[in-house]
Amino acid sequence: MQLSRIMNKISHLLDDLHKYSLKVTPVRLNILNILLESDKPLDSSSIKLILNRYGVKADRATIFRTINSFSKKGLIKEVNLGESKMRYEYSGRQDHHHLLCQRCGEIEDIYNCKINLWEKEILNTTGFQIRHHDIEFFGLCRQCQKYE
Repeated sequence: MQLSRIMNKISHLLDDLHKYSLKVTPVRLNILNILLESDKPLDSSSIKLILNRYGVKADRATIFRTINSFSKKGLIKEVNLGESKMRYEYSGRQDHHHLLCQRCGEIEDIYNCKINLWEKEILNTTGFQIRHHDIEFFGLCRQCQKYE
């Protein structure tokens, strides 16, 4: 990774923490970076494993408090995929939804959301102002369809 790209990313992460009035700590900076870099929503156990790989020491309570404060401030989003755990992703990502394979657990993002058009129609016809929506799709990925 180029030095200028690394510096821009660090600057962006620091700006996010300052914008939400959060103290900059190694744990916060690394958790935010992990979620920014991830191509799928992560649960707290996965975040802890990645922190360990980075050499960042944090117990589960610290990770949960950090995730909770990020979520309350709107810096990250909770993603419920019908599992017994909550997953999280950086909220600054482009609006998207998830495809979850019910066989292998693969998660894929989809970005071509037409829901925004429906939201405008709902606003125009009912006056109801939608603030956000969560839509997840459950089924079988191409690979797992071969085994059906």
